[in-house]
Amino acid sequence: MEAAPPEQPTPVKKIKVIISDLHLGKGRLLEKGGINSLEEFYYGEKLVEFIHFYSTGIYRDYEVELIINGDFLNFLQCDYKGHFLSVITEAVTLEILKDCVKGHMNVFKALSEFAAKPGNTITYIVGNHDQGMLWPACRAYLNQVIGTPIRYKNIVYFFDGVHIEHGHMHEAANRMDPKKFFLKKDLVEPILNLPFGSHFFLEVVLKIKQFYPHVDKIRPFGKMVRWSIVNETKLMIKAFFMAVGYFMKSALIKDPRRSYPLKKIIKVIAESAIFPDLSESARKILGDERVHTVIFGHTHVYQYRQWSENKEYFNTGTWTEITSLDIVSLGKITKLTYVLIEYPEDGARPRGRLKEWRGYHRIEEDVAIS
Repeated sequence: MEAAPPEQPTPVKKIKVIISDLHLGKGRLLEKGGINSLEEFYYGEKLVEFIHFYSTGIYRDYEVELIINGDFLNFLQCDYKGHFLSVITEAVTLEILKDCVKGHMNVFKALSEFAAKPGNTITYIVGNHDQGMLWPACRAYLNQVIGTPIRYKNIVYFFDGVHIEHGHMHEAANRMDPKKFFLKKDLVEPILNLPFGSHFFLEVVLKIKQFYPHVDKIRPFGKMVRWSIVNETKLMIKAFFMAVGYFMKSALIKDPRRSYPLKKIIKVIAESAIFPDLSESARKILGDERVHTVIFGHTHVYQYRQWSENKEYFNTGTWTEITSLDIVSLGKITKLTYVLIEYPEDGARPRGRLKEWRGYHRIEEDVAIS
């Protein structure tokens, strides 16, 4: 009598879910109860539902990896004791991180419950708005909040032919120096080596946002500029001279707290593109035969392009509001977009899908007003 053949192990079912550019700040309400006009994330309840959905129901028996592809936190729009700092130490960043966690406790509780399920993991790729997550103390604190170690990636996360990165490294203004994340020379303690765009945002854009909170949420940017020249002429003149003054100061004044030689500033101006299309950068990466899928965030515009059956590019978009001046999509737009990577049971290469989370059915909900 022949022995029964050994049972084949059941193949592990797994998926990966990629989100980016949620921009969690200190919460919608200030300590004294007023509205925080600089908070950009209004969809905490929907995010909690989203996290719950991908670890229960049909995904109960799956191994699920949640990949946070940069700008999950919005350190650049969070004050420290009433001040917006461009000189950012580890201690300062940690205090801001604690405020962000406090302002979105339901989200971090959901992440903790997700990570506690066997087989589930979280990967965090650093972006330009949450560059502070390079600090070891911030990583240790977030691990403590979630209750399990998170896999952190400074720039790129590559697996199974899939290349994921936030996207800011492909434009001069927001490109970090991968060999020098921190500045230490001639300083009392290390600080973040912020890219030029972050300094510009903190010292110019934030001042404009005090009067026009949505100025950096309008697409296409060129149409906003043309509209503003006619309808907000005084503001545009002021903004122009603020920008010119900042560029001149950066080029002429030596400061150990920032590292911008004139050559670098010229490159920023030459490559300058507000809210760039990263599809060309994706196409170049896809020239590597090992890569079949590229996923970016950063631009806040969801996108899908296919160059051949096996070369695909996704942009996950944003979970914040965008105001469109294009006639075909005029008005405020919010699409909670993300990418789902599925692994076929036949062992074929994983496939990505661009999706929109619409949440569970709700009879009513608060209108987001800031």
